[in-house]
Amino acid sequence: MGARVTFDNPKDSIGGVAPIQDAVHLCVDMQRIFSTGGLWQTPWMERVLPTIAAVAALCPMRTVFSRFITPARADETPGQWQRYYRRWATATRDNLESSQLDLVSELAGYAPPATIIDKPAYSAFYRSSLMGFLAERHIRTLIVSGAETDVCVLSTVLDAVNIGYRVVILQDCLCSSSDEGHDALMTMYRLRYTEQIDLITADMLPEIWVDLVG
Repeated sequence: MGARVTFDNPKDSIGGVAPIQDAVHLCVDMQRIFSTGGLWQTPWMERVLPTIAAVAALCPMRTVFSRFITPARADETPGQWQRYYRRWATATRDNLESSQLDLVSELAGYAPPATIIDKPAYSAFYRSSLMGFLAERHIRTLIVSGAETDVCVLSTVLDAVNIGYRVVILQDCLCSSSDEGHDALMTMYRLRYTEQIDLITADMLPEIWVDLVG
């Protein structure tokens, strides 16, 4: 990379959003199980997938893909997860085609050099290697995309906020099976998390992600 760009005023970049640095792109659960024809099909995925792929292509080495890995059987899980997987027995690994848990083909080619981190629940931080991965690389900011806005993305974002990361949400790189859930979350972020979360569109990213400029 060339020399970093400096900003006289950190809020003078684009749209009042401070420059992004010491960051990774965290793409949540863009897997075949959520794509067209998947067990948990998310209708918006096809619409946002080209934009997410373009973001991953900016710097695959600074991209992390999380994958939601279901248990082999419901009785392997704690508490209410057992009830969940009794309902969704077809999603357990004993019954599910293993390729359903793979990244969608449009993103799989970026890893490596992108990193894949598996998780057993909604948040990408829960019982995964993500926290250690970020700490080793002195990451301070997460640029978030993926599925679903109001489930796994929500859980991951709130954990990141609680830990103390700056979160930059790519609002045109999220998908959900619920329009109402998606809209409610975007409103909540704008109204309640302005000191910790920025909302931008993907086309703004190359101009304000400092580590990529030059």
